[in-house]
Amino acid sequence: MRILHLYKDYHPVLGGIENHLRWLAEAQAVRGHDVTVLVTNPAGMKTTVRAENGVRVVRAARLATVASTPLSLALPLLLRKERPDIVHLQFPYPVGETSQWLLRRGRATVISYQSDVVRQAAILRFYNPILKRVLRQADRILASSPNYIQSSPWLRPLAEKCTVVPLGVDVERFASPRTERVQTIRRQYPGPLLLFVGRLRYYKGLNYLIAAMRQIDATLLIGGTGPEAEILQAQTQKLGLTAKIHFLGDVSDEALPAYYQAADVFALPSSHRSEAFGIVLLEAMAAGTALISTELGTGASWVNQDGVTGLVVPSRDTDALARAINRLLADDDLRREMGRRAQDRARSEFSLPALVDRVMTIYDQVLAKK
Repeated sequence: MRILHLYKDYHPVLGGIENHLRWLAEAQAVRGHDVTVLVTNPAGMKTTVRAENGVRVVRAARLATVASTPLSLALPLLLRKERPDIVHLQFPYPVGETSQWLLRRGRATVISYQSDVVRQAAILRFYNPILKRVLRQADRILASSPNYIQSSPWLRPLAEKCTVVPLGVDVERFASPRTERVQTIRRQYPGPLLLFVGRLRYYKGLNYLIAAMRQIDATLLIGGTGPEAEILQAQTQKLGLTAKIHFLGDVSDEALPAYYQAADVFALPSSHRSEAFGIVLLEAMAAGTALISTELGTGASWVNQDGVTGLVVPSRDTDALARAINRLLADDDLRREMGRRAQDRARSEFSLPALVDRVMTIYDQVLAKK
């Protein structure tokens, strides 16, 4: 099968969707499919084509980036030349979606609906009429959780063409013991250890977690970089928490599993619906780490089952966040049992082979209808 994935960015750009796209494309290529990824080039105004781990990656020349949206005149021209059986879009990326809506490449179109457009209200007012047509034209819409179909004003009217396909990770990569490196991390930082991993963006809610650390006797490790980094570091200094909170920067792929395994609790304190799922929750679950997440009406509180794999607290509530973390840190048996259940759930529901099987089944279904 000739598969074309369309989005704005790809590895080595860091992000949950970028990681998901890479893992899916490479796994499909391993199964013998002809896989192309069409994205924009973060390096600027030059189009490049490279083979990367069995995937043909086309990075279209980028003119500029506006409101986190790369603009590229080359992308629709490159799309027009492609002859795929199926086009698979990661939403939201208006340039890619509009290009496919106009050009209608491939025999069928599948959209992975990763998140509502939350913050870019000005863009949404302009994009609204096109977005409705884009979603109606799609042969199938993949939502990462049933919660998101019910809570999204865009998906709810189209529920009949939506299918729940949870995201997936390489579970054994995070489950395989990294004993020596874990011990090194624990020697370096006084425990107990809390961990956050992700891009430092407004919707991650890290300001609430940092404020909660005034009530928590533990060390918080923050892995990742992003536009909120300086603001969060300034908050940490202002609250006098520099001895308890450490900003690690981007953690390498090789080192990441050990950090999850070293942590006593993984926290994802997201504050807005832009956190539609939380792939980092899957990574922490695969490592056997108990979770703290927030209730947003999205997939995050479907992935992390309250009282089973961790605790779910109201969003933007510093005191509730502190109470939940302190509860897990005070009860070793509860925390370890939640970590065990989390790992079991990751293996049964969120493995990479399961993701690829589900996606390929949908491809076959929509192509059969054509």
